[in-house]
Amino acid sequence: MTGLPYAAIDSSSRPRTAGVYDYLLGGHEYYRADREIGDRLPELIRESARHNRAFMRRAVAWLAGRGVDQFLDIGTGFPAEPNLHQVAQGVNPAARVVYTDNNRLILRYAEALLVSHPAGGTDYLQADVRDPAAILDHARTALDLTRPVALSLTGLLHFVPDSADPHGLVAELAAGLPSGSHVVLSHAGSDMHPELLDGVLDAYASGGVQLVPRDRAACARFFDGLEPVAPGLVTATEWFPGAPVPDPAPTGLYVGVARVP
Repeated sequence: MTGLPYAAIDSSSRPRTAGVYDYLLGGHEYYRADREIGDRLPELIRESARHNRAFMRRAVAWLAGRGVDQFLDIGTGFPAEPNLHQVAQGVNPAARVVYTDNNRLILRYAEALLVSHPAGGTDYLQADVRDPAAILDHARTALDLTRPVALSLTGLLHFVPDSADPHGLVAELAAGLPSGSHVVLSHAGSDMHPELLDGVLDAYASGGVQLVPRDRAACARFFDGLEPVAPGLVTATEWFPGAPVPDPAPTGLYVGVARVP
């Protein structure tokens, strides 16, 4: 694919959103530039990264338990076990997963580390969420798009500016999936901890990274035309379908799962 600005690939002088996220999760694939942003972020953001990962795993396990056996993950990031395919295949070994990211380095790690259960399968695509047609075209080579697919967009869309029409991108991706599919989404909330917002934006901007948190109404718009799954759009620690909800911990993320009608 050409014409789209890829994230920094092999340079240690420029931060990468995936590298910052890896640092916040306690990983080992970040550069100094990533760490410098991470060190400027409040502890709430570090905790939110962990809660985001935990939400993804809960949502994937819930969907796999309900019979969904195909997953399209956009904005994969560096591997952090258990990865999405490990969660899904832990429920159904035959589950198939397509990982997508716009960073060549991440895909090289994926090819080396994301090894599928023999009964299932994983595939990898270097592409940008701003090219949904290319993503869906590739997904058709590995997934059966006549059957339900779970589309995972966790921790990604708050790095997509309004000028790229992130709501339109989600709508186009969802429109390419059959009825019974689901959209799994998490997004930084601009109205959750306003006292921290300027510092977080400045920390990312110091490395040339644009973060675009959105308020609850704007996050809810990602589910326009879809059928939200209970408990709906909530904070990251409040999404526990079919299970007792633990005491919610502070977080900076809205999350939700919605069904494609």
